[in-house]
Amino acid sequence: MAAGNVNPFNLSDSDEEAEQRLDEAIDTKRSPSDGTPGPPPGNPFSPPADAEPPALLLSSNRTSPSVEGISVSATAATAMAGSTDTRLSVDLIASQLLRDQYILTALEFHTELLEAGRELPRLRDYFSNPGNFERQSGTPPASKDQVLGPGGPLNRAGSISTLDSLDFARYSDDGNRESDERVAVLEFELRKAKDTIQALRANLTQAAESEVSSQERKNFKSSPEIQEPIRSLEKRALNFLVNEYLLKSDYKLSAITFSDENDDQDFELWDDVGLNIPKPPDLLHLYRNGGCGPPSPRDTVDVAVGGDSAETNLNSQEQQRKFDLQQQQQTEVVQELEYQISLLSSEKDSLAEQIRKLQSEIQTLRKSVSSPPPAPLDLGSQPRPDAPSSSDPSQPQAPPQPPLDNGQYLDIRGSSDADVPPAVVPSEPPTQITTHHAKLKTRVPIQFDQPNRKLSPAFQQALLSFCKMSSDSRLGAEVSRIADSEESVTLMLGRCLPHIVPNVLLAKRERMVAHLCQELIPLILCTACLHPEPKERDQLLHILFNLIKRPDDEQRQMILTGCVAFARHVGPTRVEAELLPQCWEQINHKYPERRLLVAESCGALAPYLPKEIRSSLVLSMLQQMLTEDKADMVREAVVKSLAIIMGYIDDPDKYPQGFELMLLSLGDPSERVVSAIHQVFIPAFAAWTTELGFLQSTLMPALLSRIEKLLKQGEHGLDEHKLHMFLSALQSLIPPLFSVVLQNAPFTSRARLQGDIPAIEVTRFPRPASPLQDVATIIGSRETLGVLLALYDHQLEHEGTTGWGSMLWVVNQLLPQLIDIVGRINVTSSTCVHEFSRFFWRLCRTFGKIFTNTKVKPQFQEILRLSEENVDALTGDGILTKATVPIYATGVLTCYNQEDDRKLLVGFLEDVMTTLSLSHAPLDSLKASFIELGANPVYHELLLTVLWYGVVHTSALVRCTAARMFELILRGMSEALVDRRAVPALITLCSGPEYSVRISTIPAFGTIMETVTQKELLERVKMQLASFLEDPQYQDQHSLHMEIIRTFGRVGPNAEPRFRDEFVLPHLHKLALVNNSQTAESKRIDIATQLFEAYSALSCCFISEELMVNHFLPGLRCLRADMEQLSPEHEGILSSMVRECEIKLENRGLGDAQGSVSIAASLVGEDAKTKFLSKMGQLTTSGAMLANVFQRKK
Repeated sequence: MAAGNVNPFNLSDSDEEAEQRLDEAIDTKRSPSDGTPGPPPGNPFSPPADAEPPALLLSSNRTSPSVEGISVSATAATAMAGSTDTRLSVDLIASQLLRDQYILTALEFHTELLEAGRELPRLRDYFSNPGNFERQSGTPPASKDQVLGPGGPLNRAGSISTLDSLDFARYSDDGNRESDERVAVLEFELRKAKDTIQALRANLTQAAESEVSSQERKNFKSSPEIQEPIRSLEKRALNFLVNEYLLKSDYKLSAITFSDENDDQDFELWDDVGLNIPKPPDLLHLYRNGGCGPPSPRDTVDVAVGGDSAETNLNSQEQQRKFDLQQQQQTEVVQELEYQISLLSSEKDSLAEQIRKLQSEIQTLRKSVSSPPPAPLDLGSQPRPDAPSSSDPSQPQAPPQPPLDNGQYLDIRGSSDADVPPAVVPSEPPTQITTHHAKLKTRVPIQFDQPNRKLSPAFQQALLSFCKMSSDSRLGAEVSRIADSEESVTLMLGRCLPHIVPNVLLAKRERMVAHLCQELIPLILCTACLHPEPKERDQLLHILFNLIKRPDDEQRQMILTGCVAFARHVGPTRVEAELLPQCWEQINHKYPERRLLVAESCGALAPYLPKEIRSSLVLSMLQQMLTEDKADMVREAVVKSLAIIMGYIDDPDKYPQGFELMLLSLGDPSERVVSAIHQVFIPAFAAWTTELGFLQSTLMPALLSRIEKLLKQGEHGLDEHKLHMFLSALQSLIPPLFSVVLQNAPFTSRARLQGDIPAIEVTRFPRPASPLQDVATIIGSRETLGVLLALYDHQLEHEGTTGWGSMLWVVNQLLPQLIDIVGRINVTSSTCVHEFSRFFWRLCRTFGKIFTNTKVKPQFQEILRLSEENVDALTGDGILTKATVPIYATGVLTCYNQEDDRKLLVGFLEDVMTTLSLSHAPLDSLKASFIELGANPVYHELLLTVLWYGVVHTSALVRCTAARMFELILRGMSEALVDRRAVPALITLCSGPEYSVRISTIPAFGTIMETVTQKELLERVKMQLASFLEDPQYQDQHSLHMEIIRTFGRVGPNAEPRFRDEFVLPHLHKLALVNNSQTAESKRIDIATQLFEAYSALSCCFISEELMVNHFLPGLRCLRADMEQLSPEHEGILSSMVRECEIKLENRGLGDAQGSVSIAASLVGEDAKTKFLSKMGQLTTSGAMLANVFQRKK
């Protein structure tokens, strides 16, 4: 076997035996007093000359395991042959283990030293360095000459479409064992890295600034009377030891005071003192050993009295060996400290350079304050202060532009964006400035197509924020800046290669490969940007788009940032010729992440494309993806990119295509796509139609006409989904509509941003679904909006709408058409009522209280004339029976919650309830109002006030209506409110003389039994229902019995089990028994119908054996007796139910001791079930239909 093929983790028996012999030799020589580690070893970043590089665990110079074992044994034997008193230094043992690559043994040795409180710096530094554990696991070459063959150090796979598709693990000889050992090492590495990273950042600069030069240190040593000043690290170490001593000695107050006076230091963490500094013993130990350290060999002489000369020579040799070892270790310490000083010095110089650059940028910003603002479409933005510069430090930087997107869109600034004033870098020599300007003059300034649009900067910023760029990291800042000269390319390579090379060694897992691919993005983009050959540039961009097989969000953002930087650098022509073909190739890629990258790229590149391409090719690509792609996230990204296209398009002929895209997206089955339409696309499309003048003349009328067409077609069945689709689009157009009204008002020319700007109330507008639906964003700023709102309210209140064309369209065309549409929708459709109610609520809140009171309410009140003449008693076609009532009550009267507004709402509901009751009209409109308002607990008190008005009304019709309304609002009401107001009102209604009013309260009592858990309240309701069933005066009340059975069937399954067992089932049994003797056939059919529905609902409940025997089974038998006479063909259904109950009771009697039985599955698998359902339909069929089923055959 070749020497390079040895796996250091696969130890042979000889390895283990040699290691064991070495450990035994060390344990034999170890004394109890040995516990103080030696001085720090050499620099961990530059190992000793005789050690192999720790970063590569597989080396071609390794010997076989047997040779290693002999080497270790020889070392141990040599150490043992010196003297019986000679001890091996733990540092030597660690050095030997690391040299021979016994990593796990060294790790275990390091752990035992840590547990004993004897940390060894050499092992600590080795295991704290991630580079020591990175190695290639490909199949090693047969000889040293083949290591760097044509195929590279790793064997390539047969087909490699992307870099991260490589599987490096399959070339391992012993993958399982290596992975286990690798996991253990990496876990330790991670733990140590976390421990040291905090102290590194905080102390690096301070240590560099406070470092005393070597010449000064020599001066202090040569003059002992001169006290060397304390260094920062020494001070922090002493502070830590003093605080530790105070705590151990129970000087707690002193420790607290001392800690407060040194608040810049963490006394709980030693690593906060400094990086790679071992913790010394405590203060007491230092005091006892201070000045009494071991004497130097130079100052001592061994004197033997009556000793042997051989022994004297042996002692002198031993002393000489110790002295040489100490001198070697001290030399290594000095080298390590000098290396650290050089690192800190270079870091200090780098930080000083960054500070200088930041100061120059601050000066540039101050000078550019008085300069005119950038064009709205200039997307250059200020670089992050903590991001590394991508250009030569000797070259001037472009003046930073104020960002338009809060840093969320682009952090891209090429070095050729603008001319650079000389004040940016005042320290630059004139010759360098001249040379750099000469280079810049050789490049032709890039011009991008500026669309003829008038979007506010705030709106454009919010629109572009939906493009996810990545520049909040070192790599993001690197990607966002393209080098434009040889010097800047060299600097970029110097910054990127140190991050790439270590990851090449780590690229064993797909995660590491993906990270490596990200590091390659700046290099690919820079080369593609500067390469002279078009074919090579195309190949590089192809690599960029295929770099990662399934890029995640962060990786896509990185690629997009690079594409935008590329586009800004090369101009629209090369973007069209080089970048767009890459998008087109992957439009049908099999991975959705790649298609998602294409969709996002179209939006991100839109500002940098020729306007003809934006409105033709890119629009067609996105339309194809929206129509054909099956992934929700891809279509969502397509919608957002289409919105950005709508923000840059200026071709009026594309309006029909944009409108069709909006309708297509609104009908998408995915909620994510629909949400993106309302948040991004519709606001952007509305902004374009506003500039075209189409918002009021074309877009909104088109949606209204489609709603009207739906209502005409939906006389027999309305498509509620399409209605919601069009109405939600109209609702998203309310903020743009109000902006048009403000911007076209007569007072717009008088708006001045001077003096005290009126503040906008927080609740003035409904909460927008996205920043693009914020009126302030559409207008431009909250200050401008505040001034316009003050003038708007004054105009409406004092001057009117004369000459205000956009407002007159809203008042004279939009509102009448909407009110007419509202009158034609189905009032029983809670969905339609809710949608229109929310629309009017947003409309009124957006246009303001004065507009609502003076323009909206009068138009509704003119139609809703509350009188009996407005209700057709025969057909119920009056306006009060339409959806206009609930939409006016819930959408208009609830917009504002002042006392006057609440009184108006209460009065309106009372009038509607009275008018409908006295006119014997359908109550659907009133029910819809109570259902919509009852869904919000804020209105429960108000609704109870309205109902109390009906409870005390003189007319029994009104009281009956009030009783039925209670059922609609009790379900979501608090128990305290039910107990305090609802139950007393219902009992008051029951005390009246009219049976119809009492019967109307039964559903409300049932709802209370179903929703309330308070025992006292349940007992009161139970007593009231018992009086209905047991009082002789109600024995002949057929309607009452029908209502009670219907209520029992509705609330029984959900009611409290005790109420169901003790009250519902016994009374159903009694009612079924009484119905057997009913002489009136029509009444008997009605009762049988309701009993069947009730027993069907209760059959899904758990019923005890006692109740089954005493009530449930006898009730079923009584019902079966009725069915034998009324409907013999369905008698088998009940017979099957009875038989199943009897079988279960027999089985339980034979030994089945379960506490309850369920009859829910009694009909499962029965042929009777299929036969029954085929004739009866669902079990919840109305009583009228079921009554026909049970008609006696003639």
